[in-house]
Amino acid sequence: MTEPRKPFRKREGDKEHSNNRQQRSGQKPRTYGEKHEGRNFARNSRPGDRRLMQRGGNARPAPRTGETNVPNTTPARKLALEVLCEVHQKGAFANLCLNEKLQAARWIKPEDRRLATGLVYGVLENQIRIDYALKSFIAHQVKEPAQTDILRMGAYQILFLDRVPDHAAVDEAVKLTRAMGMESSTGFVNAVLRNLSRQKNDLKWPVKEEDLRTWLHVMTSTPLWLVERIIADYGEEEAEKILSYREDTPCLTVRPNLHTSGDEELIRLLEKKELKWKRGVAPHAFLLEGLSELSYDQDYRSGKYSVQGQSSMLAAEAVQAKPGMRILDACAAPGGKSAYLCETMQMTGRVFAWELHESRALLLDAVKRRLQLENLRIAVRDATQPMQDWESTLDAVLLDAPCSGTGVITQKPDIKQRLKAEDISAIAQTQKQLLDTLSAYVKPGGTLVYSTCSILPEENTLQVKAFLERHPNFTLELLPASFPQELRQRQGDYGLQLQAYRDGVEGFFIARMRRTR
Repeated sequence: MTEPRKPFRKREGDKEHSNNRQQRSGQKPRTYGEKHEGRNFARNSRPGDRRLMQRGGNARPAPRTGETNVPNTTPARKLALEVLCEVHQKGAFANLCLNEKLQAARWIKPEDRRLATGLVYGVLENQIRIDYALKSFIAHQVKEPAQTDILRMGAYQILFLDRVPDHAAVDEAVKLTRAMGMESSTGFVNAVLRNLSRQKNDLKWPVKEEDLRTWLHVMTSTPLWLVERIIADYGEEEAEKILSYREDTPCLTVRPNLHTSGDEELIRLLEKKELKWKRGVAPHAFLLEGLSELSYDQDYRSGKYSVQGQSSMLAAEAVQAKPGMRILDACAAPGGKSAYLCETMQMTGRVFAWELHESRALLLDAVKRRLQLENLRIAVRDATQPMQDWESTLDAVLLDAPCSGTGVITQKPDIKQRLKAEDISAIAQTQKQLLDTLSAYVKPGGTLVYSTCSILPEENTLQVKAFLERHPNFTLELLPASFPQELRQRQGDYGLQLQAYRDGVEGFFIARMRRTR
């Protein structure tokens, strides 16, 4: 059997924590083929809306990125503004851009880092609602996108943050406007936000009982087309639960290194660090409260534990990897599932990890080096292109496919601005092509696991149903006994649809199939 034609090679000088490379390279991750060029899909996109609110004030040139330490304004607000401008003007991924700027500004105090993170995600999560509130106080067109984001940041603090006094939010917005070279617009920004502060309790919002769709569109900041699609798929009552759900206390999910330690060892480590934790739904999952990043922790860097979402763990667990197996993890970056499989196999056998773009393969290499995954083989490969000499050679294939990301909007709110209705059919077509190609590599008796971070049936149950009709040599299997019983009971005829509001994990879909002949 030949290896993929373009093997991955590590570049000299690459740092381990370099998940911003895909933006610097100009490549769009998780897309396949020219028909997807120019559109960022969501899988790791944790996305932003280019259709900015077009009202109010005079314009000056857009701010240059990298100017974090600007006099007269807090570095947190300046950094948050830079990220929002990158998202809205250049289509950057919010999480990658924020991580890059936080790493470049290590001198910023922890409380300012938390404020910057909160401002970025708060604005993106509530953007439609914020714009709806602001339009009542703006009489003319805003020509400067950076000014629009300054107004959004100020409005977010006034409408949603009790711990930030309104007058402080207004003053900081004015300072930030001045620091960005828009002195002539300071009076406008001050007037808009002061009026919002005075009248915020009298704002006229859509009425739920009169128009549920518009109410969900504005109050959950979800595009109207997506509101209507989810209502069509789930009905009004469940759609409201899905779109209104917000985590009470955001947590960071970690798991132990399944090769060198286990749950008890991780518990002792967390207690030694005096971290507040609780058990998750997925096997080996631990939820840490009050933390957003652990990338500089020495125990993390030495591979004692990993950060990985619970649904991602469950998708890897569905494979039921055993020592000595040969497994393909297609569309593998950022590498959490590949690592889970390698560790479960106790560093025996082979896990082949494929990625379309070299910039994302670098993320896999960072995971391989941190965890010393000697049985991981990384390659840059378009998984839609068939390889005949791989047919019927693998014990299992895990396809965590490129998708709309509609199941992880709570964690990646910029998806709501970037995703367009016309994207869904193109995404579903790519998923179909990947399933048809990769299923041929599973040997008789082997396993195919298909997963997405979507809640749309077109990408999930309907995709699996159509695949089984095209491939009668595959059958759906029950999820393994290692899954929580309450989740196994929810499995339907074509797989398990996880919902964040109901199941305590990320919105995900998982189907485990067996090749019978």
